[in-house]
Amino acid sequence: MSTYVLMKILESTASRYDRGLRLLTLGRLDRIYEHLTSPIKRGQKVLDIGCGTGSLTLRAAAKGATVKGIDVNPEMLSVARRRAEAARFSPEIEFAEMGVAELGSEPPESYDVVMSGLCFSELTADELAYTLKEINRILKPGGWLLVADEVRPQNPLKWLAHGLIRIPLVVITYIITQTTTHAVKDLPEKVREAGLIIKSLKPNKLGDFVELVARKPERQ
Repeated sequence: MSTYVLMKILESTASRYDRGLRLLTLGRLDRIYEHLTSPIKRGQKVLDIGCGTGSLTLRAAAKGATVKGIDVNPEMLSVARRRAEAARFSPEIEFAEMGVAELGSEPPESYDVVMSGLCFSELTADELAYTLKEINRILKPGGWLLVADEVRPQNPLKWLAHGLIRIPLVVITYIITQTTTHAVKDLPEKVREAGLIIKSLKPNKLGDFVELVARKPERQ
């Protein structure tokens, strides 16, 4: 969805991030996140990449999972920690200030689920390739990858419509934050190239936002 570009503006005022994002998306992101986390079960170990203020993290903890949320933004992590304490999930959640470049420090085959909401679109192509490779490494055999993010529409007309809507938002975001997001091109193909098997792919009507569920193959 093109409005997700405004994430970067909201990140400069982390305490207002969730409220602003709900207004921008008319509540759709909450429903997407609820659906995305539905495969998570009690007792599983979960990693949330780019956890932000903890929207996905807290949902996983509410299902009885043990969750590690990572993000490079300390202000967002501070909000996430306060939310976890208020929800009394602190024992089930660990937050760490780290980026995808540090995923190599995670032990192999240590997570049942790796999830990410609106983080892959902030990565370069090389960073995304590395991240997906590391996700495959740290997932247990049969483990799940759950992703909700902005993608490039495959249909040329939808791509044009996406661009017309998105470009003004990109300009505003860059002026305010000096950063931007990049809709992920060929995300399903990149996931497959990393050795993961896609189980479901749910794009929105414009084709510029997708829920992707993939699984690491079971050990033969």
